[in-house]
Amino acid sequence: MMLYPAMKDLLEKVPSRYELVNVVACKARRIARDAEMAGEPLEEKPVSIAIQAVANGELDNRAGESEQPEE
Repeated sequence: MMLYPAMKDLLEKVPSRYELVNVVACKARRIARDAEMAGEPLEEKPVSIAIQAVANGELDNRAGESEQPEE
């Protein structure tokens, strides 16, 4: 089974597998939370959207921030 995007391509954007997992997980949680708050259904799974965002170079520096919504 081939995965797209390939792991080697993703690792060009993020320096380690550990950091890649963290970045994707945080971004996926943010996508899911934002969609739920907006009441919008997602066409794809949040993890798939997050992986594609990393592959497209759409990284941000908020990966280490808390996932709790601001009050």
